[in-house]
Amino acid sequence: MNELFSVKDKVVVITGGTGVLGSCISRHLASQGAVVVILGRREELGAALVKEIKDAGGEAMFLLSDVLKKEEVEQNCADVIAKYGRVDALLNAAGGNMPGATIAPDGNFFDVNVEDFEKVLNLNLTGTLITTQVFLRPMVEAGKGAIVNFTSMSALRPLSRVMGYSASKAAISNFTAYMANEIATKFSPDIRINAIAPGFFLTNQNRDLLTNPDGSYTQRGTDVIRQTPFKRFGKPEELCGTIQYLISDASSFVTGTVAIVDGGFNAFSL
Repeated sequence: MNELFSVKDKVVVITGGTGVLGSCISRHLASQGAVVVILGRREELGAALVKEIKDAGGEAMFLLSDVLKKEEVEQNCADVIAKYGRVDALLNAAGGNMPGATIAPDGNFFDVNVEDFEKVLNLNLTGTLITTQVFLRPMVEAGKGAIVNFTSMSALRPLSRVMGYSASKAAISNFTAYMANEIATKFSPDIRINAIAPGFFLTNQNRDLLTNPDGSYTQRGTDVIRQTPFKRFGKPEELCGTIQYLISDASSFVTGTVAIVDGGFNAFSL
């Protein structure tokens, strides 16, 4: 059997692991034999996800975590090492947005709330920096590992309204490229860092923005579909193959890149 894409027995830490995308990725990697460590702020959802994975024959652990509290993340890492002995991969899926960091269609730049803007930058960028700093250390000690950050379509081409989110995700793409050289030259070329840029997937954060209660598209949703050659939103499971590739030996010479999974959204221009 070809093991090139195997993640069997890899200890994979997933921040934001109780979200729509994070939970789907957790289930998939567990089904492929990975040991999944789910970090999140919703304990009830995390416990239910772990039970679901274990009932299906997989191995998982949930840890209550706030990615902006470094001491808490350090304790998470210590708990992972105590139970499993290592960290093979980190998926930085935690993130989000706030209304005050957006510009409504009938608003303008002067409406942006600076405090909310800072909170969005902190959640998306600083949260990624903190977890990377903490979970990179055991990878450095082992001399190998893989990190996958989560960026966005709005990092590739700024989207209307979501100014703070776009800025933070663009920074994550830059951070990923910067860290690729930092890690390879100062620690080990066997530790890789890449990012994934999901297109438009329906999540709890964007569902009301893209769809109406009856399931029809809002104007925003219609605009997105028009720009997407596949003419549909992505399914969460359609991220799993790219994630598995990026943390497996199949991508052993890949670092500092952004893998785009978007149904052609970024490739199309009217």
